[in-house]
Amino acid sequence: MKLLVPGVLLLFLLALSGIAAGRPDDFLRLPSEAAKSFLHNDDDSVGTRWAVLIAGSKGWQNYRHQADVCHAYQILKKGGLKDENIIVFMYDDIAYNESNPRPGIVINKPKGEDVYKGVPKDYTGENVNAVNFLAVLLANRSALTGGSGKVLDSGPNDRIFIYYTDHGAPVTIGMPSKPYLVAKDLVDTLKKKHAAGTYKSMVFYIESCESGSMFDGLLPEDANIYGMTATNSTEGSWVTYCPGQTDDYPEDDEYDVCFGDLWSVAWLEDCDAHNLRTETLDQQYEVVKKKIEYAHIPAQYGNVSLAKDSLFVYMGTDPANDNKTFVEENTLRRPLKAVHSRDADLLHFWHKYHKAPEGTSRKIDAQKQLVEVLSHRTHVDNSIKLVGELLFGVGKASEVLNTIRPAGQPLVDDWDCLKTMVRTFETHCGSLSEYGMKHMRSFANMCNAGVQKEQMAVAAGQACVTFPSNPWSSLDEGFSV
Repeated sequence: MKLLVPGVLLLFLLALSGIAAGRPDDFLRLPSEAAKSFLHNDDDSVGTRWAVLIAGSKGWQNYRHQADVCHAYQILKKGGLKDENIIVFMYDDIAYNESNPRPGIVINKPKGEDVYKGVPKDYTGENVNAVNFLAVLLANRSALTGGSGKVLDSGPNDRIFIYYTDHGAPVTIGMPSKPYLVAKDLVDTLKKKHAAGTYKSMVFYIESCESGSMFDGLLPEDANIYGMTATNSTEGSWVTYCPGQTDDYPEDDEYDVCFGDLWSVAWLEDCDAHNLRTETLDQQYEVVKKKIEYAHIPAQYGNVSLAKDSLFVYMGTDPANDNKTFVEENTLRRPLKAVHSRDADLLHFWHKYHKAPEGTSRKIDAQKQLVEVLSHRTHVDNSIKLVGELLFGVGKASEVLNTIRPAGQPLVDDWDCLKTMVRTFETHCGSLSEYGMKHMRSFANMCNAGVQKEQMAVAAGQACVTFPSNPWSSLDEGFSV
């Protein structure tokens, strides 16, 4: 008599368990079906799945953020979530942008399929802002300043998935309309949501530079929230599918933007490939980490025990993938080429300048844009450096401004001071913009060192007699925080 090999024995035992339970129709189950028995909290018989998707940027050069969000929507829609339970924030200036060679179409990879079709337009344009985002999370319709009015009206048995993608910095994530969103304001809102008892569990994905700082030392473990971030609290994030990076996206292509963020593309394409009943949050974290660790390392926060849940619990699953069981070894691939997130707009402006015909107004305009963005960056970096030297002395400034606190400790002790430092600096030196947000750690360290508003005002006034007159430095849209 031949011995049963382990795989056959497992199927035999599963078959017996099906008969014992009075389910002869389950005599033979596919691996994807059998896996359901071993996954944590894989029951969607009670409660509703909700999702909030937000692209926190605007402008053609930031194409990838809205492409990421549109792709996420398609995954959730195929997974069975209803539009009434999916809330989308995106500026919506990409699909029909004059620079789009395929009007009305948004793609998330070279030669990719359209991910824009059918995406709800709940909050667009200036209605994509921190006030509306936090109001939606709390289902506080009275606090909304525009948009569809759709809010996260979840109940105690419901599951929530939130995905944010944009530029970020230590304890800050961007918004197309200022002010940007600061970590404490976000986490305080999540605590209120938990205290209201209006969800069973929540998963929160964040794509941005230093995204881990939004949760590190702040997100409580007892709020039943699992956070996965593209990076830890000190690393920048990277983007991919940029011009010239692949054979099917040459430098002379009709597009001149990066199509996706590296971490986001990794988890989105992972979801595309599998029956999400058979893959847990933790398995996705590990697979994505292996795919992108050459660039940066994602991180986990909050109630990490929720990582045992299957992705299906929060995202549903595409029926077309029923037989595509998750197998870790089959998910790995050669690394994608990548560009640092803060250099992606420079890459765009360079390609725009390079491709414009000589002697044309397009060439002149592209050169002007490139010069302006470089001028703004130089001004911000030099101004922060000089302010630090005026406050702490030439020999000590760099050490103080670049101090990194241990993991698990919030970036700053006094959050009001942090906002005051930024606003005082911007009053004298102009807007930080998406790029200048990277200096948030320096402002936090000024507060931690006891610098007062009056001292900052004097130092910034001496450092910045004036500031560049370009859109990047302008304060017309208000302060950054």
